[in-house]
Amino acid sequence: MITERIWSYPPQCAYSEGQDLTGYAVEATDGTIGHVDRQADDSGMRHLIVDTGVWVFGKSVLVPAGVVTGVDTQAQKITVVCTRDEVKSAPLFKTDRETQDPAYLERVGSYYQSLPPRQPA
Repeated sequence: MITERIWSYPPQCAYSEGQDLTGYAVEATDGTIGHVDRQADDSGMRHLIVDTGVWVFGKSVLVPAGVVTGVDTQAQKITVVCTRDEVKSAPLFKTDRETQDPAYLERVGSYYQSLPPRQPA
C-alpha cells in the first residue's frame, strides 16, 4: 500500500510550497540523473518528471517527492536519496497518461518504498 510519505516532500528537504522546480538538475547519490522537465504538486501524489537526456536513452523517469533530500535554490539542484541504477530500474515511464493511472503510481510508490533505507548525503 502506498503511504502519503512517498508522495510528499520531506520537511527537511527545503522545498517551499508552490516552488517551481522546472529546469533544476537532479542528483542521485552517485551522479546526475537529469533535469526536472515538469512537476506535479496538485494531485496529492507529488512527483517530478525528470528528463534523463542520453543517460537512459532519452527517456524520462517519474520520481516521487518523498525521495527528495534537498532543494538548493541557488544552485538550482535537487538531490535524491537513491542511486542512478535505482532510478533507472524504476517502473518505466512512457507518457503523462501514467501520472493519472492509480495502478502505475502504486507500482512506482511501492518500488521506491522497497529500496534499502539510507541516510541522505
